[in-house]
Amino acid sequence: MPGVILETTGRKSGRPRRTAVGGRAVNDTFWMVSEHGEHSDYVRNIQANPAVRLRINGRWRSGTAHLLPDDDPLQRLGNLPALNSAIVRLMGSDLLTIRVDLD
Repeated sequence: MPGVILETTGRKSGRPRRTAVGGRAVNDTFWMVSEHGEHSDYVRNIQANPAVRLRINGRWRSGTAHLLPDDDPLQRLGNLPALNSAIVRLMGSDLLTIRVDLD
């Protein structure tokens, strides 16, 4: 799903932080895989405060992010958009599945 923006709260600054992400919304859940796991700033922000917003198809939705270290990220990528999944597989160093339960 191109064009999805993830907004977290900066763990140090408390300010909104936005980053483009790839993934897929399934009903009221958004699935994505972080390329660099807990080394990604947005993942560290989620660890400090799991309340997030996602801009999907031009509409902001609030939700709660959950890091899923026991989920198989390579298997998860098989259910996500092909182009994004290929890039994550190619560039990723420490894959981590993230589930966002949308309000």
